Amino acid sequence: MHVNKAEFEISAVKLNQYPSDSIPEIALIGRSNVGKSSFINRIIQRSKLARTSSQPGKTQTINFYKINDLFRFVDVPGYGYARVSKSERQAWEKMINQYILHRENLQMVFILMDIRHEPSTLDQEMYQYIDSLDIPFAVILTKLDKIKKNQLNKHLSYFKKGLKLPTTDALFPFSSDTGEGSEDIWEVIDGYFDEE
Repeated sequence: MHVNKAEFEISAVKLNQYPSDSIPEIALIGRSNVGKSSFINRIIQRSKLARTSSQPGKTQTINFYKINDLFRFVDVPGYGYARVSKSERQAWEKMINQYILHRENLQMVFILMDIRHEPSTLDQEMYQYIDSLDIPFAVILTKLDKIKKNQLNKHLSYFKKGLKLPTTDALFPFSSDTGEGSEDIWEVIDGYFDEE
């Protein structure tokens, strides 16, 4: 898919603020510093559409990005960031659950994890949670450029074991610096729309 049009639409914190049309949405879920904004910017080849920050936990709203008037990427607050109060974390969790469980537009979930590190307990719990829902999903392994090429299979095996996967076929290594892995991810997205 060639991206001709990409726009930030709205930041929302509750259901009645979401866009009111029926455009399908792909949610991006991951730890606070996993690079969701960088993923959006690289995959659509726009350098500054999604605001990136050196401060993990900066995304505190659900952000909607419309692509080609065909679908949206929806960036939800990152999980696992320690430097916020317990009440703030609970509010974010409620916001994320409301979106995932009640948003009819939601058609697919990309769970982003850092390829450099074995999946954390929170990563495993999020994977199991999404896997329990009736929503297609894929695991995007970010920061691919930060590991050596000859280490890739070893790192993939971390995720196969940590997430109890039968194969590594559902893992998509990706680099927001180089764009490596973008084509495979677009195949997943295009495949969904072809089926529709």
